[in-house]
Amino acid sequence: MADARTYLVMLWGDEAPWVNATPEQRTAAFADHDRFSKACVEGGHEILGGEELDTARTATLVRPGADGSEVVDGPYTETVEQLGGYYLIRTADLPGLQALLPMIMDGGTVEIRPVVPYTEGQ
Repeated sequence: MADARTYLVMLWGDEAPWVNATPEQRTAAFADHDRFSKACVEGGHEILGGEELDTARTATLVRPGADGSEVVDGPYTETVEQLGGYYLIRTADLPGLQALLPMIMDGGTVEIRPVVPYTEGQ
């Protein structure tokens, strides 16, 4: 993959359906992610990593405070869509990767952001 870039693929959505999902619904969702992973391999997209995240209510935030930094319980915003998981994917075919993402959207939004390559000394 000579012209490949690494992308962070963030899965945003409403956490409530997942929290309230039946075992059968969860099994179906995991099957969708398995299909996505296999389709990535077949399409030449290399999955470097990824994880499901716990719910936003378990988050903590570290922000600037009057006396340095302060740690507060999350989530950062009171929006319905929260970051539920991510993939780190290396590909030379961004449109091809984008075409596979509906497999795992499950009514949410997917944000794809290129990773800035690290160059020593910059």
